[in-house]
Amino acid sequence: MGKRRKKGEGSVRQRKDGRWEGRVVIGYDEKGLPRTKNVLAKTKRECQEKLKQLRETVTGPRTEKVRPEMPFGEWLDHWYQTCSMPALRPSTQQEYELRIYRHIIPALGEIPLNKLTEANLQQFYHQLKHGGRLNRMDLYGPGLSDRSVRGCHITCRAALAQAVEEGLIPMNPAEGCKLPGEGRREMQVLTREEMQRLLIQAKEDGCYELLLLELSAGLRRGELLALQWDDLNLGTGELRISRQVSRVRGKLTVSHPKTDAALRTMVLSPAVMQQMRRYRKQVDSRWIFPSPKKEDAPRDPAAVRKLLSRVLKRAQCPKVRFHDLRHTFVTTALEYGMDVKTLSAVVGYRSSSTTLNVYTHVAKAMERQAAAKIDQGIGKQEAPQEDIQETKHPTMTTFRADPGKRRKPGTGCVHQIGGQAVFSQRAGRQAALPERLRPHPGRVRGEAESADRG
Repeated sequence: MGKRRKKGEGSVRQRKDGRWEGRVVIGYDEKGLPRTKNVLAKTKRECQEKLKQLRETVTGPRTEKVRPEMPFGEWLDHWYQTCSMPALRPSTQQEYELRIYRHIIPALGEIPLNKLTEANLQQFYHQLKHGGRLNRMDLYGPGLSDRSVRGCHITCRAALAQAVEEGLIPMNPAEGCKLPGEGRREMQVLTREEMQRLLIQAKEDGCYELLLLELSAGLRRGELLALQWDDLNLGTGELRISRQVSRVRGKLTVSHPKTDAALRTMVLSPAVMQQMRRYRKQVDSRWIFPSPKKEDAPRDPAAVRKLLSRVLKRAQCPKVRFHDLRHTFVTTALEYGMDVKTLSAVVGYRSSSTTLNVYTHVAKAMERQAAAKIDQGIGKQEAPQEDIQETKHPTMTTFRADPGKRRKPGTGCVHQIGGQAVFSQRAGRQAALPERLRPHPGRVRGEAESADRG
């Protein structure tokens, strides 16, 4: 019987060209699939020596701390720090650390690695689903979402798979666990009239170009806010997407997009480009949508989310996520006949199948329309009257922007302190206030100071 190698040592084989190749697992991706590295040498002995050096470089030499009976929490921390974290993006590191140090270790960290069972993991997932939320329970309920539960499982499974590879445990207890389904969050799409109302209100609220570009290009929020004027060719209309903005550990971070497919170039329509050229004359920044509070910085994604919520409310539109504006663009493009292959490249999907999977309902509607047109061509049938009206006579909304209850600059403000009206205004402008509301300067100052102390 041949000598079997220990798990975690890697494999050595001779290639067709006569050289020897050594390969070892260095970690696992978010789906639990192994990531490997290899070395090449002229002889088997040299290859084995190089492979040993590679293992120690990636995971470090085996120490007494790494042992089968060590607590699962210690192994999880060791696996994350040495095998997983170096290959992760900063935003993904933040997600992993939240799962590991706030959920998994507090619940399972004391159990010995070689004593952890499928039942322990299954009970842990059940607890997460029904009472694992640590904050904002009044808004979202006591349990975590299905996506968060599955994320904790993916992390546990990858860490335990590495323990199997290193020979610490004989099998992975996470393999047989039952998990919540991968239910997609239902997307919401704005109608033509709702888009018109949104843009009319956006002009009033000073974010017209931002929402116009989003509805015309379908960018991800981070991609939209990371755009610089160098990315937009004002002559040809070509827009290059090469970075994204995200908040990592409380700080705005500009980084490369997550996938290679997100690096792309699209061409904007002439109408949009005409508006962007006018907008360029108003912006004195390298960012297309600069922060109104910080110099030489992009807008905060969280602030833009709140801005959209406010504009939607004033425009009498349904409350949707910012990402639903991207869904609106894709749906509109499909309905107007853009082919799936081109659309997938425009929005940054890896393949056309992703577009079809996400927008199945739109594809079905397009199939019905195509079938109806075939019937019209073969059977000489006329199109339904409502379809003719919708295509030939698009209607414009009569909506007027809501100016909101905003005071004009320089008019001051009136508020109540201790049952009496108090007026606040910059020095030199009290003459504009009616006499009956004009307070005594000493009384206003004293009450304002007491209110500040309170």
